[in-house]
Amino acid sequence: MKFIKIAAIAAAAIASTAAQAQVAITEWMYKGGVGEFIEFTNIGTTAVDFSNWSYDDDSRIAGVFSLAGLGTVAAGESVIITETEADVFRADWGLSLSVKVLGNYTNNLGNGDEVNLYNGTTLVDRLTFGKTLQTSDVSGHATSLAALGANNVSLWVLSSVGDVEGSWRSVVGTIGSPGQTSFAPAVPEPQTYAMMVAGLCVVGAMARRRRG
Repeated sequence: MKFIKIAAIAAAAIASTAAQAQVAITEWMYKGGVGEFIEFTNIGTTAVDFSNWSYDDDSRIAGVFSLAGLGTVAAGESVIITETEADVFRADWGLSLSVKVLGNYTNNLGNGDEVNLYNGTTLVDRLTFGKTLQTSDVSGHATSLAALGANNVSLWVLSSVGDVEGSWRSVVGTIGSPGQTSFAPAVPEPQTYAMMVAGLCVVGAMARRRRG
């Protein structure tokens, strides 16, 4: 019974950590078109409840712009926040209602700023960008899975029509791929970890019986 409890506690801790680590900033445009935007993606394999999540820029204050309106973000799902109204943004980029968009944030990005993603008061991801990657009218996206969460903008590039992200030109002429990403779910399911921990406990118990 003791080993089962230990396995359960370990599995819960791993599940919590995995849920947090699996959400990342995957695209941003600080200026352009009908309004700037930021894309967050659940690159894991389990859904994440955003009811306590928020965004801020370089003031680094959790809770400034609530992401609760995004609800539960499914595995592999990309969601958008923008400074303009959600309907205006959708129309410009030709997005369906299946793509979640939260509009009208007021902590706008500048040319050389930060994107900070929080779960409660815990920082989940940060991207600090200087003036070297000018995401004006063209969004920026990561070059590899390893670049996500690394807070190293040198690992990001400007989007181009038809690139690996499937970027396209909006109605007003800006380029990006809001609502979609090339990064597939990568984090193992928490249930998998739980099974591994439980399996190790069973093996350990069997070994002790043999010794006895």
